[in-house]
Amino acid sequence: MSIQVLVVDDSAVVRQVLSGLLNAAPGIQVTHAVADPLLAIERMRLNWPDVILLDIEMPRMDGITFLRKIMSEKPLPVVICSSLTADSTALTVEALSAGAVAVVNRPRVNLREYMTDHADELISAIRMAAASNTQQHADEQARRKPAPVPPAPLMPPPAKLTADVILPPGDGAVVPRSEPLVAIGTSTGGTQALERVLSALPSDAPGIVVVQHMPEKFTGAFAARLDSICAIAVKEAETNDRVQAGVALIAPGGKHMLVRRSGATYYVDVIDGPLVNRHRPSVDVLFRSVAKSAGANALGIIMTGMGDDGALGLLEMRKAGARTVAQDEQSCVVYGMPKEAVKLGAVEKTVPLDAIDREIVAQSFAIK
Repeated sequence: MSIQVLVVDDSAVVRQVLSGLLNAAPGIQVTHAVADPLLAIERMRLNWPDVILLDIEMPRMDGITFLRKIMSEKPLPVVICSSLTADSTALTVEALSAGAVAVVNRPRVNLREYMTDHADELISAIRMAAASNTQQHADEQARRKPAPVPPAPLMPPPAKLTADVILPPGDGAVVPRSEPLVAIGTSTGGTQALERVLSALPSDAPGIVVVQHMPEKFTGAFAARLDSICAIAVKEAETNDRVQAGVALIAPGGKHMLVRRSGATYYVDVIDGPLVNRHRPSVDVLFRSVAKSAGANALGIIMTGMGDDGALGLLEMRKAGARTVAQDEQSCVVYGMPKEAVKLGAVEKTVPLDAIDREIVAQSFAIK
């Protein structure tokens, strides 16, 4: 059965263009295309969609308000498609934090030409959203049991390089005891998940380093948002930032982040380099550096995300003596990265999202 999409946008031209592109994609059907969220609510009473494709700037109710209403009342996957997000990184982060699975930017002019050229991005976002694990969507998909539809990329994906292109694996040497360190890797659904975890931590939580798959220019706004709501300090990482208690460092989009040790102190390096597991920053790169520099002083956490970035790195951390934790399937938006880590034997313990902050706090006592 096809993925049923509800398009919500106040522009008739946008509705026509988006509907045409999606209906032309195998396994996707636009069931309704409406001008505002109130009309969307009426259609949803008749036919519950698998995915909503949602604009932000609309009459009667804006898209962010509608998104929060959906997520608080009856969650389902939402993809934002708006010209506003192209101009505002803060608005993109707000949409992701409110529960959007993905954000697809569109221009204010030359819409048809642009969206045709970027149809693969839009279609991939819809398919990824349909596979995500929001509460209502999971129930509906279990009932309907649709046949899986493989994506049809317009061009071959880039070569999948490993962390070897950035730094060599460790030599198995035992790392001396020092301050605790927590390394977190996440992707799709991670903006919300990180907000819940980091905002629950006390101000003296162990030092934290984070890779969240996110494009360049977005991580600064994301870190600033987290800093405003957390007891710990949160910042976009810079080379030579110290990893210390009460601080979380977020890897910048478009850069790799590594941890190095100097004496008993940890610092980060932010570097250029090729994509690893088709990502930059890469979780595998971060986790390998932590395995080499911190060993048994570290806790590795892999959270919601598509693909397998971080699975091999988490295994290296476990072999180096670190504790390793994965977010459980039920609380993941996409149970991809944690699932691959579990399959490799990299995970010591699987816990719900709401228990991850306790694992981090416990790390302070685990190595003393």
